[in-house]
Amino acid sequence: MNPSEVLQRYEMGQTNFSGMNLTGIDLSEADLIGVNFSYADLHSAILTWTYLNRAKFGKANLVGAELGGANLSQADLIGANLSDADLHGAILQGADLRSADLTLADLLDANLMDADLRNTNLSGANLTGACLRGANFREENRRYCANLRGATLCKVDLRGANLTGADLAKVDLRGANLSEATLRGADLNGADLSGANLQGAFLTEATLRTANLREAILVNAKLERADLTEADMASVNLLGAILPDVKLVKANLCRANLRSAQLARVDLSRARLRDADLQDANLTDAYLARADLTNANLTDASLVRAELSSTTLTDAILRNATMPDGSIHP
Repeated sequence: MNPSEVLQRYEMGQTNFSGMNLTGIDLSEADLIGVNFSYADLHSAILTWTYLNRAKFGKANLVGAELGGANLSQADLIGANLSDADLHGAILQGADLRSADLTLADLLDANLMDADLRNTNLSGANLTGACLRGANFREENRRYCANLRGATLCKVDLRGANLTGADLAKVDLRGANLSEATLRGADLNGADLSGANLQGAFLTEATLRTANLREAILVNAKLERADLTEADMASVNLLGAILPDVKLVKANLCRANLRSAQLARVDLSRARLRDADLQDANLTDAYLARADLTNANLTDASLVRAELSSTTLTDAILRNATMPDGSIHP
């Protein structure tokens, strides 16, 4: 079927084109609101700047399709194959992309606000500058765990997004906005979160082994039982963060702001905390075996029952700190 025939039929009221072979068809800039392309073969189709609001693309083949600037708000893309598709600047607000394949797709500056991305495969996709505010990656069970492994999410807006259990291993999240996002149990091993905004984020039980969090903002973030083994957290801002039972073995926390942070029972063995600000921090029962706190500021900190026997405290400030034996340092 050629483009003019599709458009003519649509103008006459036909909206159902499900299962049709429309490979390579050029429908750019067309008005096809509410059209049904479910199960259709749209491989390499040209749909740039096309109005596809509330369109149905369930199980459709959109491999390599050109959808730059297209309006797909509230579209049904459940199970669609969009691998290697060009969605640069596309509007996918409120779209349903459950179980869709977006492997290696280009979503540069795309709008995915409030989109449903459960079980969506975004591995290797480019989401630089995309807006994913309020998007749902929720893990209800293992079938609904979003895969973003290896994706580029540099400067992406994920404020308030639900990324519970998401696979974000080795993902590029430099400068991303993840404030108030839910990342409970997420896999962020080896991820680059340098300069990212995670203020008020929920990272309970998340794994961030060897992750790069240099200069990241984690003010008031909740990281209970998270694993940050060997993470690079130089100059990170953890003001007032909640970190009980966190693993920070061999982590780099030099120049980190940990003022008023809750660090009860945290494992900081062999961690580097040179020049760190730990004023008023709660380090009750913390394990600091061979940790380096040279020049660290521990004014008014609580070190009750903390393990400090092999800790380096050269030139550390301990004014009014509560020591392991309960005494107050002068």
